Order: sequence, then structure tokens, then C-alpha cells
Amino acid sequence: MTNSRIAALVSSAALGLALLAGCSNDDVSCGLDQCTVTIDRQTNASASFLGVEAKFVSADANTVTLEVAGEQVSLTKGQQAVEVGGLMVSLDSVTGDQIGLQVSRN
Repeated sequence: MTNSRIAALVSSAALGLALLAGCSNDDVSCGLDQCTVTIDRQTNASASFLGVEAKFVSADANTVTLEVAGEQVSLTKGQQAVEVGGLMVSLDSVTGDQIGLQVSRN
């Protein structure tokens, strides 16, 4: 292998690991282009995934308001995904303690 091929291989591997590392914590589970995200239902709760941060704003039984990539968005359980910050975000679940989101690249 030439030095340029080795460098390209190392760069590709590092990029892949960086993308996955941006999605790996206890509350975020990611594949290559999609994440399942759980955020605590409390003030200042947040999670980072696919290069953006989502912050909890408010919630009731079926609707959650979040700030995603600096944009405020309201999501209703069962509605189609909403585009925000270059991602498609949908509300998967709402409990007394947490909210669940499905997030994918647009």
C-alpha cells in the first residue's frame, strides 16, 4: 500500500469513529444515519447526536417542545418527522420522566 492509501484509510476510519462517538452515551443509540434518543423530562436536560444538541423545553401528555440545533420545535406523538437543523426528528414516546426521539439525517 502506498502512503497516500494508508493515510486515506486512517482518515476514513477516524471519521467513522468520530461520527459514532458523537452518538455514543447512555441516552443515545445510533446507527450510521439514525439515532434513538432519550432525554430526561426536566429543565436543562439535553443530548447530543449527529453533530447537534437537543435541549428539553417543555412537555405535556402528547406534545414536547425542544430546542434542536438552536431552533425551537414542537413535536406531537404520532406525527410525521419534522425537519430541523438538517435532521428529521420525531417524537417516539413521552413518560413522566423521559421523552424518546427518533432522529435521522435529512
